[in-house]
Amino acid sequence: MKQLKIPAVFMRGGTSNAVVFHQKDLPQDRARWDEIFLAAIGSPDPYGRQLDGMGGGVSSLSKVCVVGPSSRPDADIDYTFAQVQVKEAKVDYGANCGNMSSAMGPFAVDEGLVKASGDEALVRVHNTNTKKLIWSRFPLDNGQASVDGDLAIPGVAGTGAPVKLEFREPGGATTGKLLPTGNVVDVLDVPGVGKVRVSMVDAANACVFVRAADLGIKGTELPEEIEANAGLLKKLAAIRVAASVAMGITKTPEEAARRATVPFVGFISGPQEAKTLTGETLKEAGMDLTGRMMSSGQPHRALPLTCTLCMAVAARLEGSVVHEATRPGGNPEAEIRIAMPSGVLTVAASVRKLEGQWHAEQGAFYRTQRRMFEGHVVVRASRVPALADAAGKRRAI
Repeated sequence: MKQLKIPAVFMRGGTSNAVVFHQKDLPQDRARWDEIFLAAIGSPDPYGRQLDGMGGGVSSLSKVCVVGPSSRPDADIDYTFAQVQVKEAKVDYGANCGNMSSAMGPFAVDEGLVKASGDEALVRVHNTNTKKLIWSRFPLDNGQASVDGDLAIPGVAGTGAPVKLEFREPGGATTGKLLPTGNVVDVLDVPGVGKVRVSMVDAANACVFVRAADLGIKGTELPEEIEANAGLLKKLAAIRVAASVAMGITKTPEEAARRATVPFVGFISGPQEAKTLTGETLKEAGMDLTGRMMSSGQPHRALPLTCTLCMAVAARLEGSVVHEATRPGGNPEAEIRIAMPSGVLTVAASVRKLEGQWHAEQGAFYRTQRRMFEGHVVVRASRVPALADAAGKRRAI
């Protein structure tokens, strides 16, 4: 059977890669999107390499973004994020990707979806997964998004033009509440693990944080060490499942196990000297907190950016396990430096207590992005009946 072409752009956003589609080039019936995304990315792949698609074998390189006209008046575009599982035929829409969010404003300008002029663009991005707004600010070069610049981000070689992402009112992105249980700290009774003290916070994406010491580890472990520790992976998976039910994201442990994306689970520790993936030594004085996160069951090689924002918000919540691990500081508005496997991320989070309740006002950080390929993604017609049925309307090869 023939193959089919779908217009697409391949982009890097922060430390992630994704295939980016125009919404108009996909079926109106979103139930048919999964088969297209799986075919384009190369999933499921029992070998975990996605060699027959555009994916890279890890969660941060197995992503799809869809951009279209805004469905609300306070935004310029709608952006839908899809996390494609590597080894399973699953596509998850339950969370946003902060890294790929940095590429959406530039994509919209370069594709003519948003008109911009002058030295800088502001694109108001509505993420449909979380129903949250992200303001994307970036420099322009003759009306197009700039690529060259001096900003270096951990995990990406070289430098690029900065994209400032401002997450507006990020609390309750998944559950509708910044603190889904109403508490900054809870004790979960986790089957097979026992009682675990955690903080469950929902800002930009829902996350559950546990102290590294309570897992019997240092907190500076690199992804390969985490992957080789079957006992640790089992504990983290069990904590994630228990937290999903406690946060009201799912109703049963079985449902939580099937929903692999949210909540994200991670472990934190205080500032401490540690090695990065490149062998660089991070000094304790250059950080305020140490964090590691799991993404779709895999240890992230940096930090998912939405989880970074959530971690920074949690660091501002007095009494949370993240707050306890964070270096004390006199300025609650100061940026937080979070050490992770690829280096140190700096993020700002504004948190206030209003009428006795914690409220996250906004979070902000900088990323770089680049358009790397534009043209068409070619998929097997046998894998995409939705498109094959309409082959007369689409160019086939």
